[in-house]
Amino acid sequence: MHHEIKITEVYMKKLASVFILCLFVASQAFAWGQNGHRAVGLVAEQHLSKKARKNIMKLLEENTLAEVSVWMDDIKSDDAYDHTHDWHWVTVEDGQTYEQMEKNPNGDIIGKIEEITKALKAGNLNKQQEQEYVKYLVHLVGDIHQPLHVGTGDDTGGNAVKVQWFYQPSNLHRVWDSEMIDSKSLSFTEIVRFLGEPEKEQIKQWQAASVRDWAKESMSYRPQVYNLPEDKKLSYRYSYDNYDLVEQRLLQAGIRLAGLLNEIYG
Repeated sequence: MHHEIKITEVYMKKLASVFILCLFVASQAFAWGQNGHRAVGLVAEQHLSKKARKNIMKLLEENTLAEVSVWMDDIKSDDAYDHTHDWHWVTVEDGQTYEQMEKNPNGDIIGKIEEITKALKAGNLNKQQEQEYVKYLVHLVGDIHQPLHVGTGDDTGGNAVKVQWFYQPSNLHRVWDSEMIDSKSLSFTEIVRFLGEPEKEQIKQWQAASVRDWAKESMSYRPQVYNLPEDKKLSYRYSYDNYDLVEQRLLQAGIRLAGLLNEIYG
């Protein structure tokens, strides 16, 4: 009897360990975190033309861009969307360009943003497809502005770079996705309020850049992102050195998303 109880206890401990591991792995897949993505969606909403806003509200059945911004993360557990898993990122090695790199047969974030934008402009999708394509676009434009979603191919976009964040075990990708943002203890509406409003000329310049330009920008921040202390213990200093960049990328993502949606629907 005691032997059976011991076996059951061992089994349950192993099962619990597997469950915790699954939660940990799943947590690595989310980009910007919910607050970051919703902030991007809200910035975009604030810069839509009246016509684009009306058309998008009708298409999304009154759901806001902030609300649908995390849909693409929510569906990751749905087998029907397994084909979208690799769309959140792209690998471009140091010293290489996207054009030079061998492409992922499952797709990547640059190619998919370009494809989705083209398909939405063509206007040949049924309503469900169009709704999903807009949700993809809202999410992926946010993702590509997170520097570690344009990875080097060496460390799974910073997931393999183990660090401590305020004395808790973490990794570099998670710090950039959510932990720097969450450490501010702000709602996504408060985050957007603090982002401010760029000048009209700045908006024009940002929206003139191509998807591939956005990826090049993310690559250009690698020296800053990977500038870690030797002990890899990150806290106030790392946040102080990098949070301005987080805010800039959230703002750029929202402005550029609005630019694309205005082209398509405005």
